Amino acid sequence: MNLLNSSQPTRRERKTRISYDWIAFGLVAIGVILLGSLWVSSADSPLQAALAWLFALSSDQVTWYVTRAAGMIAYLLLWLSTVWGLAIPTKLFGEVLSGDFTFDFHKFISLLSLGFLGLHIVVLTADHYLPYTVAQILVPFLSPYRPLWVGVGSIAFYLVLLVTVTFYLRKQIGMKAFRYIHYSSLAAYLGAVVHALLSGTDSSLPVVILLYVSTSAVVVFLTVYWLVRLGVSRAEKLPEYP
Repeated sequence: MNLLNSSQPTRRERKTRISYDWIAFGLVAIGVILLGSLWVSSADSPLQAALAWLFALSSDQVTWYVTRAAGMIAYLLLWLSTVWGLAIPTKLFGEVLSGDFTFDFHKFISLLSLGFLGLHIVVLTADHYLPYTVAQILVPFLSPYRPLWVGVGSIAFYLVLLVTVTFYLRKQIGMKAFRYIHYSSLAAYLGAVVHALLSGTDSSLPVVILLYVSTSAVVVFLTVYWLVRLGVSRAEKLPEYP
């Protein structure tokens, strides 16, 4: 038996898959712990004083900077996850994107994007200029600032959460349901772009506009390429009639 061609993952591959999950969860957990420590600590505590000295947390604008940075990183990770997910079925890069590593890395990117999205959302509740309530965060279209476009971003977050969770439910829901749910990642990415352009405070900057246009163009190209290949593949399987 050729072990290299076996469909069963080797012990080393299983360990690699587990390590990716733990790395992603570890990074998200560290961010949550730090944010929680900052949240519950009083203004006069040594922890609060140390964090203020290290990161200038005494500034009224620090939460705004953090949520903007987290939102931008989350967008880039979501874009990379979307591109990665489209590149796999199109086989545009041949055998480069194949095997267990491809699936595990795709899951890893999705987890990281979800973590930064969580940071982007939670920090808004600590903002001094325009603080958000829990209801305004969890319920779409209740935002005091541009409720429509912020609500679109909230829906995109829930779609990303749904898609990420299904990575761990593939066997329970089956590959067909897993694949159909993953199609919603395109809607999530579209929602993220609309949210960023129409509610982001940096969307008027030329460099940011260039970023959104260029990254969106890649996704559009890969989506069209995937649909064309899918149509050709289905046409080739149709029976021929005289």
